[in-house]
Amino acid sequence: MKSISSRSNPQVAAFRDLASTPDADGVRLLLDGAHLVREAHEAGLSFECVAIVVSALDSGGESAALARALHADGHQVVTVTEPVLRAISPVKTPSGIVAIARRAAPPARTLGGDPQALFLVLVDVQDPGNLGALVRVAEAGGVSQVVVCGVSANPHGWRALRGSMGSVLRLPIVQFADTGEALKALAASGARTIAAVPRDGQTPDDVAWTGRVAIVLGGEGAGLEHEQVARCDGLVTIPMNPRVESLNVSAAGAILVYAARRQRVPSTLREVARV
Repeated sequence: MKSISSRSNPQVAAFRDLASTPDADGVRLLLDGAHLVREAHEAGLSFECVAIVVSALDSGGESAALARALHADGHQVVTVTEPVLRAISPVKTPSGIVAIARRAAPPARTLGGDPQALFLVLVDVQDPGNLGALVRVAEAGGVSQVVVCGVSANPHGWRALRGSMGSVLRLPIVQFADTGEALKALAASGARTIAAVPRDGQTPDDVAWTGRVAIVLGGEGAGLEHEQVARCDGLVTIPMNPRVESLNVSAAGAILVYAARRQRVPSTLREVARV
């Protein structure tokens, strides 16, 4: 394996550039930690570069085994010093292995054609950790595709990838700069859109979640705009104690996704409950 000991190495710059400016198309992905690197490998992604700190390689742990397996598969794996690791890792406490993975560009603005598809539409979710957590909830809850709109965080940035624990690598995600265009595309595809609002909507268990349907969730703070709500086919409101004004957007998303799942696959949830 090649070794890198200087922070002025061009490959170090490639890691740092991707940390500060994520790939808008989601082709090049910055991954920190053995879990995400392994998830990317299992998803069939190629690797532009995998960097492992010398101490981790010598320890014989999970990162070392993963680095050696990737090297044996023909991917570029380099060893780095502790100072170089701190320079290329986007996190404050690096795990010991960092990689730049590559994948094919996803089809632009293509909505899945399944007549029973469940979409999670994220509008102006600006915190990448929240966005990543929502993608993970979506995968766990059986969502077919996530639609990211407006000024939401980049779902392919390292913070969102980390928050999703790898779900971003597997779940189809489509991005629309304009939320109105996204809602129009969903309507044209035959999906019913259900907007999450703070009041005057149906309770989650009273909404008809079957068929081709989209949960439309606004971002932190303001939520959905009036015009966006008006374009949706239905409204849903999560009941709360009057003293609680709102929920974290990822918590709200989880409640709604699993309300939909209870209707769509009730027998599955009963089996899980028995286990």
